Amino acid sequence: MSEIKLVATARTEFGKGAARRIRRANQIPAVLYGHGTKPLHVTLPGHETMLSLKNSNALYSIELDGKATLAIVKDVQRDVVRQVIEHVDLLIVKKGEKVAVDVPVTIVGESAPGTIHVVETQNLSLEAEATHLPQHVEVSIEGLEGGSAVTAGEVTLPKGTTLVTDAEIVVVTVTVPQASAADVAAEEAAAELAAEQSAASASEA
Repeated sequence: MSEIKLVATARTEFGKGAARRIRRANQIPAVLYGHGTKPLHVTLPGHETMLSLKNSNALYSIELDGKATLAIVKDVQRDVVRQVIEHVDLLIVKKGEKVAVDVPVTIVGESAPGTIHVVETQNLSLEAEATHLPQHVEVSIEGLEGGSAVTAGEVTLPKGTTLVTDAEIVVVTVTVPQASAADVAAEEAAAELAAEQSAASASEA
């Protein structure tokens, strides 16, 4: 995807009180760091930043004092109750360099009839070009039978990426649902009732 452009302003006030004032003004405190540079404390536009964070592993162009800097999000701090974004950490990147990022797993296909799948690993850690980060990794379960499992090493990775996650880690399993004792008892009771009703109907006839 193309770069997401955000205009930042330098931050001169620090502390919880200053952060609250920034958020009340519909802005988000952030820090830009990396490549041996001194961390740059900035504020980002609240609404635009919130919308942009819905894009996994997006590449940002942060404009500060007329200068654009490429960066990716490394951490987002949210209020655990209100889920309000409290702070964003941005890692400065350069074109051509590779970085390790966590990429969400997306399941595609359908497993064999009568089976269900369980995603054991929600994200895979991959190394990729900073300016071409994948948004997700597709894991196919098409036709897999009960008892099957797909490990990280078996996943087809996006072009230009390498796996950082342990290749033996299980990403998704396919199983045949087991009926609970209550389900079995209910089925037996229903069968007995049907048999009794059938017998009663036969005797009446």
